[in-house]
Amino acid sequence: MAKAKQAYVCTECGAHSVKWAGQCPDCLRWNTLSETTFSSSVSGSRSSARTRRLGELPDDIEQRHGTGFGEFDRVLGGGLVPGAVVLLGGDPGVGKSTLLQQVSASLMADLPVCYATGEESLRQIGQRSLRLGLDASMMNLLADTSIENVLVQALRCRAKVLVIDSIQTMTCEQLPSAPGSVAQLRESVGRIVQFAKQNEVSVFVIGHVTKEGAIAGPRAVEHMVDTVLYFESDPASRYTMIRSVKNRFGASGEMGVFAMTEVGFREVSNPSAIFLSRDSVKEPGSIVSVAWEGSRPLLVEIQALVADGNGSYPKRLAQGVDQNRLGLLLAVLQRHGNLTLGSEDVFVNVVGGLRISETAVDLPALLAIVSSFRDGACPERLVCFGEIGLAGEIRPVRFGAERIAAAAKQGFTQAIVPVGNMPKRVPKGIRVTGVRRLNEAIDEAW
Repeated sequence: MAKAKQAYVCTECGAHSVKWAGQCPDCLRWNTLSETTFSSSVSGSRSSARTRRLGELPDDIEQRHGTGFGEFDRVLGGGLVPGAVVLLGGDPGVGKSTLLQQVSASLMADLPVCYATGEESLRQIGQRSLRLGLDASMMNLLADTSIENVLVQALRCRAKVLVIDSIQTMTCEQLPSAPGSVAQLRESVGRIVQFAKQNEVSVFVIGHVTKEGAIAGPRAVEHMVDTVLYFESDPASRYTMIRSVKNRFGASGEMGVFAMTEVGFREVSNPSAIFLSRDSVKEPGSIVSVAWEGSRPLLVEIQALVADGNGSYPKRLAQGVDQNRLGLLLAVLQRHGNLTLGSEDVFVNVVGGLRISETAVDLPALLAIVSSFRDGACPERLVCFGEIGLAGEIRPVRFGAERIAAAAKQGFTQAIVPVGNMPKRVPKGIRVTGVRRLNEAIDEAW
């Protein structure tokens, strides 16, 4: 029997170290090195795979399977690819098991499914199936934490879709380390990927999320799978968003919107409707923008509140947009917009709990701040977008024509956009105004 080796592995980045240290030498995190036992016999396994020519591949290499949810298919890049390994992460209780059980029941119409769980009993899975009203009597269920037995049973029942709930509970028998450790995660996911590719079995892997909002052991696992999906949800909202962080079969950053009901998840076909509130748009400090999420435009409401500061240091708080960029935009507003907010508290929020990382919301955020400071509402059917530079110029953003067309379909009649995004053919029913400077946009809005 091969002798086991001792090493220290960082729980944040997965880096190895021969000796223990207080700080990880790679990610520079403190107190993240944990002792792990490795066995050299694990890496000595043989594979029966053989080489094949590209012309020998079947004609259906672009085949994808629908999951029964159009929004989930969009996040996956158009459907489930045979042999793909999808890692689904989210906070506890957000609905990871519920969604995958609904997806599994829908896929059973065309493909045999195996649902393996290490956290629940088979009775609990049956109770959830009855509560959701799913017709999944032919689903293959397995309650086990041995990754070797899970893969053997999935192959025995000829499953084409395998669900593992969750990867932190799975253990490799040849590794003496505890379940959920970096060594167990790395070895379990490695075997899952090899099993999926050789047998063309699509695998969904559920991963828990740490307090920092990342899947436990991210750098040791995320690069091994094909697709990484995250749940994004606001506890105060009934809507849940799933965003693709990595996708080898589609666009990364794609987002799907779902609504949690008594009978499980329901997809939201028009996400712009849940992020817009017609009543609040009429009030000062509110404006509508068009964000680009994945491969589609999304209309969102940007709200701002400017209040008198009570302390010596004014507050700058942003939810849904970059916190550091808010200070930069206020400095540009002071220099090129002739508006000083040095003693005012400024708060910016994206309605619906949506997080926007692109710079197209720079102009709407500043216009909402000016609207709140002046206590004057923007025109009701106004929409705007654009990036703001340090010199006060308004720069164009990608997919400008598509954003304007989406606003016109939602009934907006006026748009303030960068000059570089002026469309050659303006959609019917909307007036588009191109601006070059920040002061021009402020004058046009009022």
